[in-house]
Amino acid sequence: MSQEDNYYINEEGFLVFTEKFHLERGSCCGRGCKHCPYEYENVPDVKRSKLLEARKNNGKETS
Repeated sequence: MSQEDNYYINEEGFLVFTEKFHLERGSCCGRGCKHCPYEYENVPDVKRSKLLEARKNNGKETS
């Protein structure tokens, strides 16, 4: 398995883990990762609600 399967570097230079990486990890880490396949289950409720809303709106930020 190549490292590109697990992460990439975004436009801002940040390392971003892929959905494949998270699935292999086996659970939500609670940090609000962009590609979390676990519906952010371990993220605190207020932040979780915002992340789910943003995902629903195709990644557009909500206030």
